[in-house]
Amino acid sequence: MNNAIMSSPHDADLWAESDRLKGAYRRAGVSSWAAWIRSRATSFEAADAIPELRGFKRDATTLVMEAKRLPSFRTSSAVRLASIDAASRAGDEPVPTSELGKPNAHGKLAGWVMTDGDVAVAGAYRFLHGSDCGVYAVGTAPAWRRRGLARRLVEHLLADASRRGARSATLQSTSMAQNVYASLGFAAVGRYEEWVPE
Repeated sequence: MNNAIMSSPHDADLWAESDRLKGAYRRAGVSSWAAWIRSRATSFEAADAIPELRGFKRDATTLVMEAKRLPSFRTSSAVRLASIDAASRAGDEPVPTSELGKPNAHGKLAGWVMTDGDVAVAGAYRFLHGSDCGVYAVGTAPAWRRRGLARRLVEHLLADASRRGARSATLQSTSMAQNVYASLGFAAVGRYEEWVPE
């Protein structure tokens, strides 16, 4: 899925921008993408920033959350570095540890997985930018959910980021994960309202 953040405050500008995006993605051969509209709302229940976007249908919403400081988080011996691909896959399905791939050589970007025996069952990746740690694609394979694995994975990821100089962290949360992130010190600062082309 490819996403485009649209920031124009006026409906007419958004419609023109969305038409340009449709054309650009079509020319590039990208068939699956979404337009994200920024909103200042800090809850899932708040009204949408815009009521409609011509040629699109409303899809998901994610809260933008920020931890302004990183307390001491614990690490886990079950968390390992992995390729970004393996970390992304482990959020949906168990990935054999033999398929974790080579971790990204770029120190700012790193994939992480939580293992259970010889399979990775949760994954995430992070990007360090200045003193902030962006956390992305946190997920747990369905059969391993509701065991606190994603929480332990994120704690480990943030502990490593803190050792590397990060002082804050940002992420996008689904409604299912909001309470977990809040318990780690994250607070909502806005949201993205996702629209997909019809």
